[in-house]
Amino acid sequence: MFDVLGGAFGTIGPFLVVLGVLIFVHELGHYLAARSVGVHVEAFSIGFGGELFGWTDRAGTRWKVCWIPLGGYVRLHGAESPEDRARLEAEAREKGLPLPEWRHGQTFAEKSVGRRAWVVAAGPLANFLLAAVLLAATYSISGRPDTAPIVTAVQPGSAAERAGLAPGDRIVAIDGRTIRRFEDVQAIVRLRPEQTLSVAVERDGRPLVLTATPDLREVSDRFGNVTRIGLLGVAGGVPEVRRLDPLSAVAAGAGETIRITEQTLVALWQIIAGTRGTEDLGGPLRIAQLSGQVATGGIGPLVALIALLSVNLALINLFPIPILDGGHLVMYAYEAVRGKPLPPRAQEYAFRGGLAILLTLFVLATWNDLIQLRVVDWVVRLVG
Repeated sequence: MFDVLGGAFGTIGPFLVVLGVLIFVHELGHYLAARSVGVHVEAFSIGFGGELFGWTDRAGTRWKVCWIPLGGYVRLHGAESPEDRARLEAEAREKGLPLPEWRHGQTFAEKSVGRRAWVVAAGPLANFLLAAVLLAATYSISGRPDTAPIVTAVQPGSAAERAGLAPGDRIVAIDGRTIRRFEDVQAIVRLRPEQTLSVAVERDGRPLVLTATPDLREVSDRFGNVTRIGLLGVAGGVPEVRRLDPLSAVAAGAGETIRITEQTLVALWQIIAGTRGTEDLGGPLRIAQLSGQVATGGIGPLVALIALLSVNLALINLFPIPILDGGHLVMYAYEAVRGKPLPPRAQEYAFRGGLAILLTLFVLATWNDLIQLRVVDWVVRLVG
């Protein structure tokens, strides 16, 4: 059993670092945006459940770390509706407790729909910014791996050979997307197994357009993780690591963040459309496993993992699912168009539906994690 779970739990330190950074930056985005529009923040929490330790700052915000490190929250003053506030005050009177402190002018509910939307959107935006900053710092300090998109070899019987690619061809674009590095070719092809692609190349200085259909291949890494990818069957130039000046690094970091976002959305759409299996969905157990594995390579790969997961966290929170930031933004858009918020009963049903969706996704991701970590196989052998 130790061998089964060792990959996920053997390096809890890197896992807590990765998750802690992602959660802190996300909630910090909400916090700073709330302060920028004059909303009082009652609590800033990393984790859920009972408080491990914390302190209260001069503004009255309680900063704390809690037992369950699988999320966090920023409690905004006056986020509840006037009806909820009246109910809370009535309950306090009945129990003989002091009435909740109310800071007029500093409540979330009093702010315009645009300012409320800004506070909600700032969390995912902070995660996008974190990814861009980390990648820019990596490119400036350690350098960016780079190769020219020039074909140096074509594998016999491969999709590239069937398409007519030849050594010396410079790949200019794939399906209209400009190719600047050989890594761009790999990134596009990996997500499009068995899909017809238009490949624009330069051969002996002349433009040429070819058609290629990447082969489907299942590959396993040294940890036993299996991934379904597309392969073209070409080799590129000799890789080189080139340090970028600060300005170029910022531009490259932003560009790479956009590319990761695009590739993630493509993969998600393929899962929705049924062309990609749901086994690629992972949860906290797989993040723990990856954190431990990547940390063995040093700080650089761990920073790259944080950047990748930061983009994923931003996108997940922008899904139009009630409870998530994206669901709140949809409700604010409705309020902006109609001039009044969604009726309370409709909001209640929406939040219940959103919670059901999230629980379903959590169960699916956890099941995939257990299969990936071979826990299911271990249980079957145990009871078989």
